[in-house]
Amino acid sequence: MTPTPSGRTSPRRRGGDRGRTRTPPTNARPTPGLSPTKIAGPGVPRLVLRPEREKSLQRQHPWVFSGGVDRVEGEPGSGDTVEIRSSTGGFLARGAYSPDSQIIARVWDFHEGSVIDAGFFVERIRKAAERRARLLDDEALEAVRLVHGEADGLPGVVLDRFGDVGVLQLTTAGAWRWRDTIADSVTAVTGLAHIFERSDAEVLHLEGLPPRVGSLRGQPPDDTIEVNENGLAFAVDVQAGHKTGFYLDQRDNRALLRDLVEGREVLDCFCYTGGFAVNALAGGAAFVTAVDSSGEALAAARRHVVRNGLPEARLDLVEADVFALLRKFRDQGRKFDVIVLDPPKFAPTAALAQRAARGYKDINLWAMKLLRPGGLLFTFSCSGGIHRDLFQKIVAGASTDAGVEARILHHMSAAADHPVLLSFPEGEYLKGLLCEIG
Repeated sequence: MTPTPSGRTSPRRRGGDRGRTRTPPTNARPTPGLSPTKIAGPGVPRLVLRPEREKSLQRQHPWVFSGGVDRVEGEPGSGDTVEIRSSTGGFLARGAYSPDSQIIARVWDFHEGSVIDAGFFVERIRKAAERRARLLDDEALEAVRLVHGEADGLPGVVLDRFGDVGVLQLTTAGAWRWRDTIADSVTAVTGLAHIFERSDAEVLHLEGLPPRVGSLRGQPPDDTIEVNENGLAFAVDVQAGHKTGFYLDQRDNRALLRDLVEGREVLDCFCYTGGFAVNALAGGAAFVTAVDSSGEALAAARRHVVRNGLPEARLDLVEADVFALLRKFRDQGRKFDVIVLDPPKFAPTAALAQRAARGYKDINLWAMKLLRPGGLLFTFSCSGGIHRDLFQKIVAGASTDAGVEARILHHMSAAADHPVLLSFPEGEYLKGLLCEIG
């Protein structure tokens, strides 16, 4: 997730959309990426790896790092399709070339006979949509992640559906190279006439790509899009909201919170537009304090409470820095029964993990001091640079320093429409622990 420093902020589905396919328009063509990097050498564009550097690809890990490449043969441009071969010449994969990134290639396909063209993208998107249709009911399919990057064989491509609008996020040179073809393929598979691009994630700079936001197909929505999640209504701002407009990945975890808060006092930190806070009130919480640094996000949270007919009298919206407020509550002796910590991404890469660990430890330590005996802590990390084992160690260290006994009741992850490839554990960016204190 890519929230602000302290926060996270439907129309009916058309009959027959699910799994529908048709041939993309014949005038669909790839959109060029950056200016080509010319590298001398005859023949088909190839990346030839250094000796003994093919093992990860043989295990079907979809990334090739620049340090593992011995030479580039041919003159591929940014985003162009290249063959990836071992030092002895054996075929390993076909991928997208990204000369400005440490990840110099991302694999489209591991089969030598594969062809990367419009039909390839139609088929990959169709299969991804069919997986979601098997997993989720019709209501959930109104607000769903239809394509989740590497897990669906499309590195750098994220597609979220909100009602009749598809939101595309393209974050790699290869995805940019095929922008128009991908948009046409989405329309062909889903029937969505409105495709909006939100390629403004922080990771773009690692690819040497500028942010890009705007309509790809159809007109942008005039207003927010109302979607239904587990019986609750939320307004999604696909043009200016965080990420693609809404944090779909927390769907199941919000439902879990809703089942455990009846009659309890809840503190929701980094609340954004109130996903957890609204679910807490819907679950019968005695009182909810929701904190975010964005007044605009808090205003949206209030609208969601009102829209769902929930009691405003049991809600306190606080515009503040979460770190400072937790210390203030500690000094005041405030206590809560349930605390949610859903902070922004502290460590987008492993290189920043050590610095991020301090931030995660601090907020968990202070939260544990604010919980009454028997209290519940819902704590999350969406940092790709913090793996699950490290996150658990950080939370364990916080409990020791807080002088409390903590038990893990549940390991939490992103919802099922955000799958993780076993061969690509880096795809598990959202990690969560439900802990009981004392």
